[in-house]
Parts: sequence; C-alpha cells; structure tokens
Amino acid sequence: MAGLGAVTAAAGYWWGSHAGWVAAALAGAAVTFGVAAGGAVLRRGGLAERAEPDTGCWPPSPDLVTRTLPHLRHGLQPGTAQRVAEIVRCLTGADAVALSDRERVLALAGAAARHHESCPPLAGTPAGSVVASGRPRTVAGEDGAGCPLGGTGCGCPLRSAVMVPLQVRRRTVGTLQLLFTVPARPSRRTVDLARSVAQVLSLELELAWLAQQADLAAQARLDALRAQINPHFLFNVLNTIIVKSRSDPEQARRLLVRLADFFRYAMRSRGHFASLSEEFAFVRAYLFLEQARYEGRLRVRYQIDPQALAATVPVLTIQPLVENAVKHGIAPKPDGGLVELRIEADPLTLRLRITVADDGVGMDAHRLRQALERQSRGIGLANIRERLERLYGDQARCRIQSQPGRGTRVQIELPLQAAAPTEVGEPGGTRT
Repeated sequence: MAGLGAVTAAAGYWWGSHAGWVAAALAGAAVTFGVAAGGAVLRRGGLAERAEPDTGCWPPSPDLVTRTLPHLRHGLQPGTAQRVAEIVRCLTGADAVALSDRERVLALAGAAARHHESCPPLAGTPAGSVVASGRPRTVAGEDGAGCPLGGTGCGCPLRSAVMVPLQVRRRTVGTLQLLFTVPARPSRRTVDLARSVAQVLSLELELAWLAQQADLAAQARLDALRAQINPHFLFNVLNTIIVKSRSDPEQARRLLVRLADFFRYAMRSRGHFASLSEEFAFVRAYLFLEQARYEGRLRVRYQIDPQALAATVPVLTIQPLVENAVKHGIAPKPDGGLVELRIEADPLTLRLRITVADDGVGMDAHRLRQALERQSRGIGLANIRERLERLYGDQARCRIQSQPGRGTRVQIELPLQAAAPTEVGEPGGTRT
C-alpha cells in the first residue's frame, strides 16, 4: 500500500459529486486491508488495565471511515484536524490521538488534551524526527522518555506513543500519533494499525491535493465521462480487495495500487487528448481489477501495434468501450467470456484503428439502437461517437456490430497523429 502515497474548474463537479465517496471507499478498503494484514483483533477494554499499550480494532464500517473524509478535503487544517483526531481515537481505542503538520501539533484528542493547550514546535521532539526521516517511531516511558509530545512540567499523563508519517506524493506532510498512558513500548500490532490508519489518511490527503490541483488547471475537463465512472465498479472492486486481504494480502496490495493508478489517471489527465500508451495503461489497470473480481470468468487478449502507442487519442475513449464490453457483454453470461482490445496503426494511410470486441451476450437491433440513442449501455456509445465527430469531423468513424448470443464489436478509426506534449496527461502507470 506504500505505492498509494502516491483535477480546471470543470473537474470540480466530478470531485464534488463522486470523488468524496470514492476516496472514502478507497479508505475503507485500505483500513480493512491494513487491519487484516496487521493482525489486529476486535477487542474492547480499558487500556490502563493492560501491561503494554495496545489498541482495540473497530468493525470495518464504511460509515466510520467516511467520517474522516469531509474534514480532510482541504488538507490538514487545525479545525478539521481536531475532528479527525477525535474520530481516529474513537476507532483505535488509543488514550489520545494527535495530528500534526510538518511544524506543529494541529490537534490533540483524548487524555492530556487540557495539559497541552499549546504544544511545543515539532523540532527536537520525537514527532519532529518522524517528519525528518519519513519513518515511524515508537516512544516508551520505560526507556526514560518523558511526555511523548515534548512537554515539560505540564503534568501530562501520557507515557508512550507510536508516531507515523502522513505522506502525499512520497513527501511527509505531517504525523499521526497514537498516545498512551502506560509506559511500556507499543505492541507490534499497534504499530501496524497506526501505519494502516496513516496510509488511509495519506490517501485522503493525496486525493485532496489532486482536487486542489484541479482547481488550478486551465483546460476544460471531460466531466461528463468522469461523472459516469461507474460507482458499482468501485465498490465491487473494493469487495474483492477486502476478500483478498485475508486470503492473499500481496494480491490485495497490488489491487489497491492499480485502483489508485486508475483514479489517479482519471483525475489527472488534462485536455482532450492523451498518448495512446497512457490510455492503454489506464485500460490495463481497469481490466486487471475486473479480472480479479470475475476471476476465471473474464479473459482478456491484447493485440497492440507498438508503432501505435505514440499516437494521440481522445482521453477516456477506449476504457468506456472496454467497460461496456465487460458490464453488458461478459457479466450477464454465466460462463463469462473474452474481451479483446486490438490497436493497429497504418503508416501508409495514416489511420489508427481501435477495436474492442467481446463474445458476450450481444444485442439485438432494438437494443443497439437504444445504445446509440443514449438510452442504455452505461457511459454511452452515443457520447463517444459525438465526441469523435466534434474532435475530428468526418475524419473519424465508429462502427458497431452486435448479434445476440455472439457478442459485440466496436471499431473506432481515427487520423494517426503523433502525441503532442502539451496535450498529454500524466500516465496512470502499470505497477504491479
């Protein structure tokens, strides 16, 4: 999940309508994965009764996780950080929880809050070393350490802590601190749980950062398509990740990375065009996630002309076609089927052909007509045809063939154009 530490005004609509709960759902999956991987167990009880600081674990309720997101949509700020600290304390069972930026504690909830109405700067404190190193740290009173927050003569009852960095794009922007009144060093599972929560908050902060970048961007976004990225796809993938986190944690980690790649590209790509290599990486991330969800029911075949990868194509053109093939072609078929993506470049005619085909349930003439009239097929074939006509005029062609029981084939033909650096969005990545 470390790979996760790693949207123009038009994109603000997408963020406002979807990205909030998208990020929260991602956070929910990350917490579930982190708890499962960390080995925490559901246990409640007074922390003071235990010989060493430990945390309980909370049921992985999406409602509990999404409570933190509204407070982090604009980054780390004192007022909202206080609410997040209170929520995290409730969820973890720590005696106190502190959140800091790179320079000072922004919020403290729980025991000793009245002893630290004004915390010292982080420089020279254990949390300061976490900011400097970017690595977690534990503090234990049994080692002779005083107040973990660096206070002196304040009568603070806190005696131990686990402190974990909060990171955005691999840069430490603050810390999460779970604090305890017992002097023993925090247990390993407490450290693992703190890291999991910090990874969730870091992901939410990164999504907030992406949204802030969107507000600064100058080009119009394809908000109609982004607004229709299927929320059911997201939650289905999250359910898959939750299951995998118990049976195959490494596969769950890879799925989370690919899911982050998927939404990172959807939110970062700028302008109307991107390189075909970027769009292909985006499609591969999507199909990787869907194959994990459908397991053996979804087969994928790629036939890609390497010469075509440097070409320019409209942003978010191929993935909606692939999603339609999976959702409307393969998913309803009991035995599943094959989705094939074929991309060919013809340097003689300067034409680029992109074909998405499936051997799924297909459509009759009536349903095909509905699909072309914006009445079905999710994101909409009509939307894509209209975009191509607007961008290319009569230089673009879109052919659709479908037969019940035999599948659907969509072919797009465009002018073969080299990628323009000023029109290209950032790549989604294909990490595994």
